[in-house]
Order: sequence, then C-alpha cells, then structure tokens
Amino acid sequence: MSFTGEENHEISLEQASTWTKDYRDLDPRATKGHFFGKNAIQSILDQTDCVGIRIYYGLDGDGAKQLIIAGATANEDDLYEGLLAERSMPTPPFGGANNPLNS
Repeated sequence: MSFTGEENHEISLEQASTWTKDYRDLDPRATKGHFFGKNAIQSILDQTDCVGIRIYYGLDGDGAKQLIIAGATANEDDLYEGLLAERSMPTPPFGGANNPLNS
C-alpha cells in the first residue's frame, strides 16, 4: 500500500466524544490532548514529497508523554531529516472551553 494524501480519516463527533471520554475515564489526571500551531503543521506538509504526517509517541527527559510529528511520503517513509514538530501545548492547561471532546 502507498499513501496518497487523500485517505479518509473522518470520525463522527459522537464516536470521537465516546473515545475521548473512554480515555479520560482511564486516568482523569492524564493529558487530554495536544495543540500544534498551524505554521508548524503547514511547514511539515510543505516539504517536498510530503503527502501527510505521522505522529510518534515519546517520553521527554521528565518521563512525560510527548508527540513527535514527522512528514510522510507516498511510499510510507518518514521525512525524518526534514522538519519535525514537538513542544505541543497540552490540555490541560491549554484546553479552551468545555466541549464534547475534552469534558
């Protein structure tokens, strides 16, 4: 299989709300989500041959869960020598108003 950049990743609000609630119920103190700015994501997507992004899980020096974002090519390779993103803004404390995905 190869990536096209046209893969369907849609999920209904009902399903997304159920999944995020189920996750929050496992550990109410855990990070609920991560925010990455548009410029960081767009810079990764603008790389030559990039058709999408791949997100890796990681642990920082303090043992906190982090997300690492890399561009991906049509042949499923990571653009690991290109731009990478981390340093997301976790929820909480950066959660915005309560909604079906975060509360």
